[in-house]
Amino acid sequence: MGDTDAASTGADCLPKLKGYLNTQKGKILAAEIVVSLIVIICFASSHYGGYSTVAICKMISSILFFVIFMMEIDKQILVINWVWTDLIRAVIGTVLYFIVSLVSVIGGSGDGARIAGGVFGLIAGLLFAYDTYTIFLHIKSTRQHTAASTEERV
Repeated sequence: MGDTDAASTGADCLPKLKGYLNTQKGKILAAEIVVSLIVIICFASSHYGGYSTVAICKMISSILFFVIFMMEIDKQILVINWVWTDLIRAVIGTVLYFIVSLVSVIGGSGDGARIAGGVFGLIAGLLFAYDTYTIFLHIKSTRQHTAASTEERV
């Protein structure tokens, strides 16, 4: 009985993955994961491998949010405001990628892998900035404007 439940869960995962990859948010998160992996590879092959820490952390956070949104865990765990948490993740990713990438590109003379990691990091920063923008638009469109009540309650 336990085996059939596990098999059905695994069988349900692939259609959810394909369906979520067809959404705009799924494409953005998948692109963030892929570009972060490229940045990790570039920084790991350079002389200064410590710059890959930001890319590793942001790739892991993107994978976590991809799985959470794909499996619709955000609809089951209502204690956390997932939209605002995702916005904070994207803003932090944008800022950190731009800082690390600019430092890498500016100070990477003679280290091609470091410069390549910086360039791909700038691309990742732009991708995270676009994600921040789309999340902000989502928050703005779903916000309900309600007028304050002027009635006195007893």
